[in-house]
Formats: sequence, structure tokens, C-alpha cells
Amino acid sequence: MNFDEPEHITMVRDTVRRFVEAEMPRELARKWDKENHFPRDVFAKLAGLGMMGLTVEEDYGGAGRDIPATMVVIEELARRSLAVAVPYIMSACYAGMNLQECASEEQKRDLLPRVAAGELLFAYGWTEPDVGADVASVKTTCVRDGDELVINGSKRFCSGAGICDYIYTLVRTGPADARYRNLSFVLIPPTAPGVSITPIDCMGMKGAPTTDVAFTDVRVPVANLMGGEAGWNRGWDYVVGSGLDVEKLEVAAIALGLASAAYDDAWEYVQERRQFGRIIAANQSIRHLLADMRTALHGCRLMMAHAAWLAQEGRPCRLETSMTKLHLCEMGKKIALDAQTIFGAYGYAKDFDVERYVRDSLLMPIIGGSAAIQRNNIVNWMGLPKG
Repeated sequence: MNFDEPEHITMVRDTVRRFVEAEMPRELARKWDKENHFPRDVFAKLAGLGMMGLTVEEDYGGAGRDIPATMVVIEELARRSLAVAVPYIMSACYAGMNLQECASEEQKRDLLPRVAAGELLFAYGWTEPDVGADVASVKTTCVRDGDELVINGSKRFCSGAGICDYIYTLVRTGPADARYRNLSFVLIPPTAPGVSITPIDCMGMKGAPTTDVAFTDVRVPVANLMGGEAGWNRGWDYVVGSGLDVEKLEVAAIALGLASAAYDDAWEYVQERRQFGRIIAANQSIRHLLADMRTALHGCRLMMAHAAWLAQEGRPCRLETSMTKLHLCEMGKKIALDAQTIFGAYGYAKDFDVERYVRDSLLMPIIGGSAAIQRNNIVNWMGLPKG
């Protein structure tokens, strides 16, 4: 077995790292976080490197589907700022992967080249005020009226709705009791008449502001039905497709990036900070903490590499992606908090990036399927009986 990182993955990692140092300096990352700002100009430069095309087949203008490389891009961007990492996911993953898997041929020809060029971002409109993990219970409705679709309802925690081109919206298109056979996806422009977006002030993940979205008699063309005519009432098939496995890895990749940054900052800090006449790196408690952080990071990297490889090969991987999402997000949170402990009072100050790593890391076990949901799925898929 060869555990060396493939050469093309290393090239992607190095390219993104150089980009981050040149275009995403720490002072700008802090400014974006403070202002909850999406740096669209920086995002456009990233697109110029071809990174959005890593989820788009060559026939549609991309570089070909490369899940491990995509996860590396997310990780490296997240090391510095979620204000670019999350919009990257909105483009390459939410738009690129869903269109690649679920769109009609006409939709692919129209939209995927725009994804590859970095010109298209999707926000996820799945969660509702009374619907979280149980997405089959969505109440937002969609009815057909001639050549138009009419949508009514609301979505909660719709991150990036204010900066996206389309809200990738899960709607109920059939009778309420026809569970799993009454769902569809519709592409809704956030600027369409009847769409109302209300910001939710959250502690982290700045740059792709979290929002509530209300739809009041919103009308879009039937062409905006994901999958075309064949996509009517097929939304559940799209929910449980391979895209959901990859979404879990996207969040895990953010957690890995945050944890890596927290560890690196702590490693440097302990060699600079002096107390009682010596650097704090001399303290055994600090040394043991760093050893545990590095060990956890190593395990996280191995899990991510394995799960991403399985997804890339098209192998069954729902168990592995759930375990990866669970472990990396839990360990990422712990590593960030351990780094804050090492920094002491400075780790609580906004002038130090570890404070942001903590805020962002706390979210990772929640989004993309909570830690509790992942644990449920893991034991269920392992075949553990309930009674």
C-alpha cells in the first residue's frame, strides 16, 4: 500500500497555499470575519486557477471529477478563511456536484460551464423552522401553473442565500402523505419576486452569511426544476445520492483545515511565548498537548484520504463518510479548543486567529448532519438491531 499523496494532489495543495499567502493574508481574513464579508474579487482570482472545475467533467468545461483534490482545496482555504472556503463549496460542490449528478442534459450544458468558470454559486435551501435532519418532512410547497412553478414556504439556516445565484431548494410537489415520493428540487434566484431574505447573526462561519428565506408565491420557469421534467417528485433520489456522502466530507475538510491552522499557530506560539524565564514549549503539559493534537491530526488525514478515495472510485462509502464527518469534526473542535488553551488569554482575543478557529470549529459537528445523526447512521448501517 502506498500512502504517499498523489503528485497532482500535492500540486493542487501547493497552488492553493501560494494563492492563500498572496491573496488571503491574515489581516484580510480577520477583516472579512469582522464584517461578515464575501471577497468576491478574491474568489474570482481563485476561479482563474481552475479550482472550481475539479467537480466538473471535461465535456462541460471542467478538469474532471476529482473529489480528493476538491477536499484539499477546501482544507487549504479553510486554514485561512471560511469567507472563501464556504463560497468555494457553494460553487464547486453545491452547484457543480449536484448539477453533475442530478441535472438534465440541457441544464448541464447551460450551467456547468459557468460553475467551472467560477460564475455560479448555489445555497442549500433544505432546512426549515420545524425540519432539520428529517428533510423528507419539508413543508415548502411547489405547484405547477402552466410553464411556471409556484413556491410557498420558508427555509432556515440557509447559508449564503444573499450571495448565491440560485437557492437549491427542496420542495414538496406531491401529497403530504406520499413521503419520499413527493419531493423535488427547484433552482430559485434569490432576487426573484416574492423571495425575502433575513440575516441570522451567528458566532462563526462569516463571509457566507446565514439567513432565513421566505417564499411567497415565487414563480420560476419549469426549466428550473432540477432534472427537468423527469425530476418531478424525484427529489429524495437526489437527497440520498452520492452527493450527500461528499457533502459530509466537505464539512470534514473544513474541520481539518481549521484544526491544522490551530495546531500550526500553537506550535509557533509555544516557541515564542516565555514564562518564568523559558519558552512555554519546555513545559511537559504543553508538549503532551501538542503531541495529542498532532496524533489526532494524523488520524484525521488518513480517514479523509480513505473516504475521499472511496467516493472518487464510486464505491459504497456512506458508513466511511459518516465516520469521517463525525471524527474529524469532533477532533477538529477539540484541537481548536486545545490551541486556545495553549494561547491562554490571548486565545480569547480577536487579535489572534485561534479565537476564530474556535468559533468556526464549534459549528462543524452541527452542520452537514449533526454528530448525533452521524452516530445514528453509523450504528444503523452496521446493522445494530433496535430491539
